Amino acid sequence: MVREVVWSIRALEDRKKILQFWINHNKSNTYSKKLNSLFKTAVKLIIEHPQIGKPTDWENIRVKIIRNYLMIYEVTDSKIYIHSIWDSHQDPEKLKRRLS
Repeated sequence: MVREVVWSIRALEDRKKILQFWINHNKSNTYSKKLNSLFKTAVKLIIEHPQIGKPTDWENIRVKIIRNYLMIYEVTDSKIYIHSIWDSHQDPEKLKRRLS
């Protein structure tokens, strides 16, 4: 079944901040381009195999690991919602509060 992918505003902002951080940190956009490509590949994998991510305590919410980042997504019958991209170096309690 083909599912539509819907990015939340938060997820789009997360991705933008992460990519901008690496552009500023490395003084180059090379790594950001590679990382963005990994994010896109992860979404394609999720579309093909929605259950690929690790299950969470929340119903229908799964996590796909992409290097040091967690892509938090929800699968429904017709859509895949990308809720957030989370830097795994942050406090996990902050992530729980964000998803609650």
